[in-house]
Amino acid sequence: MIHFVVHDENDSVGVVVVEGVKAGQKLDGWIMDQDKEISVEAKSDIPIGHKLAIKPIASGGTVIKYGVDIGRAVAPIAVGEHTHIQNLKTKRW
Repeated sequence: MIHFVVHDENDSVGVVVVEGVKAGQKLDGWIMDQDKEISVEAKSDIPIGHKLAIKPIASGGTVIKYGVDIGRAVAPIAVGEHTHIQNLKTKRW
């Protein structure tokens, strides 16, 4: 079962595509451009449609989704952690 999808092999986050992801759960993901599967352990509960870190991201680091810079981390983000407004901000302002 695929729990999250990643569009580009260089992305640092994937998108959860199932309901009810809980901390500690083993998640299987699909990297679309490589047709490759990866696994991570969820470090936090993550709602469907939200982002999941698939690479460690340092505070101040760039977050990549769909091969595009979507913002900067305002706190360190571990692999498997929910990546959202608590740890990700736009670079626009």
